[in-house]
Formats: sequence, C-alpha cells, structure tokens
Amino acid sequence: MVEHDPVLTLGADFHMENLLHPLEFYEEQGIAVITTDRGGDVTYHGPGQLVIYPIFDIALLGKDLHKWMRNLEQVVIEAIGPFGVEGARLPVNSGVWVGENKICAIGIKIRRWVSMHGLALNCNVDFAPFETIVPCGVRGHGVTSISRELNREFSFEDAKEPIIRGFRTVFDPLVGEFN
Repeated sequence: MVEHDPVLTLGADFHMENLLHPLEFYEEQGIAVITTDRGGDVTYHGPGQLVIYPIFDIALLGKDLHKWMRNLEQVVIEAIGPFGVEGARLPVNSGVWVGENKICAIGIKIRRWVSMHGLALNCNVDFAPFETIVPCGVRGHGVTSISRELNREFSFEDAKEPIIRGFRTVFDPLVGEFN
C-alpha cells in the first residue's frame, strides 16, 4: 500500500486522445507521465489516494481473471461500505463506482498466473488532475472520493485497515477452497 507523488500512468490500452493537454503541460504541473504494462488506459495517482499492489498466485484461485477482477472490486466494496459509502460495479467498466462516479480504479497485469499492479482508491484526492485527462478512457462518467461522499476528511491512513479487512473477507475463504 502506497501513496504516490502526482503521476499519470498510461496502461497497455492507452489512447493519446485521453490526455487532454500536451505532455509538457503535465510536466509544468509537476505531474510525471509514465508508461506501464498494466491493463487499462490513463489514470492519475497522487496524494490522498491509496494505491494497492496485491501480489497473488492466481493459479491458487482457479486461474479465473474475471473472478480476480470482481474479487478486487469486492474488497473495496467491503472496505467502504461500513462508512456508509455504497460502492457498486458497472457492467461495462471495471472498478468500483458510487453512482456514475468512479471511486476506485483497477488496472492489473498477470504473468505466469501471478498478479501485478492493482487498484487505486480515492480517499481525499485533489480532483484537478483528473480534469486534465479522460480517467481510464471512460467518457461520460466522473470520479469521486470517500471524503467527497462522506462530506468530511477521510485520509489515506484511514483506508488502510478497512482495505486489509476487505482482503481478508474476500480472499481468506477462497484460499481455503483451493488448498
């Protein structure tokens, strides 16, 4: 679990039109731009966001990538629910959503059935950088944060323990199924 300095990551499915400004603009704003090998398009990482890189042997979980993605979404849904934030899935877009706004982006890579990359949960982020991109290449939807949904401060640190509980809730029973 980390909190990144401002950075845009460009995934394997990146489309240049999803950067709304020339590359120099982001550098001038103090936002690094890097290419990654995860799935998905462009996303922003920065202060106030909990980024999680779970490393799992997906073979032990049945080699089902769709189930892996749905389980990661469920981790977040379980973590934010007790705070009164109702996370959900949208049928055509991965991640966790509150209404029409994404609260958690997911971008993964699997190599030899081992997971890499992960998810980014917006706790108390600055929304300005999101306005300079088409987040995850998804038009017509916005982004939100736990702080915005609760109308109070909710920090990166506040999210750590609930996320750990979410991982335990979702994955402890699954690991037992395959042992």
